[in-house]
Amino acid sequence: MRWFFLILALTCPATADETVIAAGTIRGATLIGPADVATVEGATPGALSDMAEAVGMEARINLYPGRPIRPGDLRPPAIVERNEIVSLRYNHGGLLIITDGRALDRAAQGESLRVINLASRQTVTAVAAAPGLVTVGPRQ
Repeated sequence: MRWFFLILALTCPATADETVIAAGTIRGATLIGPADVATVEGATPGALSDMAEAVGMEARINLYPGRPIRPGDLRPPAIVERNEIVSLRYNHGGLLIITDGRALDRAAQGESLRVINLASRQTVTAVAAAPGLVTVGPRQ
């Protein structure tokens, strides 16, 4: 009988629900690595259940040891930092204008942020396209 349970345990996938928790204190705006998270047995409603969903993401807020990590606590990593000098690009209808700007917010790829055009001193809303590059104008 004992062998039966051992073989059953080795051949059947685990069905126990798990909850992803912070392994230590993770400050907001920090990239999460595999050593920063752990799992505990038992499902917590609204919390992540797979560590792969957290690794490579950025903490939106401070995360404390042993606390469940929820999807709203994470965001894609920022590619534009606040106060960074970026290329501000407008490309529409064959017209391409590129100038320098200063990011007033942090943003991940595809997120909107405010940028001040350094030539005209106007603040515009742009979309983070790549590290150091934001686009303005109509979306294609």
